Amino acid sequence: MSVRTAVPIAMRLSWLVLFALMIGEFVTDLPGPGWATTVLPATVVFVLMVVTTVLQVSAAAPQGEPGPPVEVDPPVAGRWTALNSPADKTPSHGTHVYGQTYAIDIVADPETGEGEPPARPAFRWLWPFFRRNGAFPAFGAPLLAVADATVVRASDGQRDHLSRNSLAGIAYLMIVEGNVRSFVGVRRIVGNHVILDLGDGTYAVYAHVQRGSLRVKAGETVRVGQVLGRVGNSGNTTEPHLHFHLMDSPDLDNARGVPFTWRGVGVPANNETFTVGEPVGEPVEAQAGVQSEARAGEA
Repeated sequence: MSVRTAVPIAMRLSWLVLFALMIGEFVTDLPGPGWATTVLPATVVFVLMVVTTVLQVSAAAPQGEPGPPVEVDPPVAGRWTALNSPADKTPSHGTHVYGQTYAIDIVADPETGEGEPPARPAFRWLWPFFRRNGAFPAFGAPLLAVADATVVRASDGQRDHLSRNSLAGIAYLMIVEGNVRSFVGVRRIVGNHVILDLGDGTYAVYAHVQRGSLRVKAGETVRVGQVLGRVGNSGNTTEPHLHFHLMDSPDLDNARGVPFTWRGVGVPANNETFTVGEPVGEPVEAQAGVQSEARAGEA
């Protein structure tokens, strides 16, 4: 086990010990001075938090000049809009950790008729606080293999939660939910996900996959354009979308980001809309039917 992996585990255990001691301090008559049961453990937790942050940031940051971007096929078909793009800044999500230096988020943005409202619900300051996933055109959209590859990891057991695209929802995500997910670990941040080995030390990760939608499992080989699963709303996310990035290791805790470019698209900038045709060889199913699939467990 590497130091980068061991230190976060030690930090989480220290938090649990601190919580237990604090509860014991208030509800029982623990022997010894109060500083021994609260101040000292709190200091240990703080030191481990600092060490964890330093290790994650320093170890995940790219070393030297980035190499040329790896060209792969787009992971979706249809009309989409890019958010948090590495075309505008790196690290695109404000951090190098989890190999996401060059990560990108994309949301489905189908065209609507003249005078009709956009298909994707807009951010709301007050109401509604949350929306069901079926309201978003990305939910249930097929995810496509960006290259011939081997599946390294495939996980889709986490629930798809309600959207967080309101002021109250984002506040809840940032203050409560996001911190809890960070405490538990990276798998609760990326949610359901699949990682592909593209060869030559490059790995592709698809995050926030729909629960129960994956058609592949670890060890299988896939062909470019093959449907892997569907876009969901699991993990640390405000609305159904795809988070995609390339990295140099299948271990999210220890990976460094690798720049990418999508064949025929490039790297779309923030708020840039792009359209991808259906892949040759396997037709992509219409989204209308999949958006009405069971959504049990949304919260």
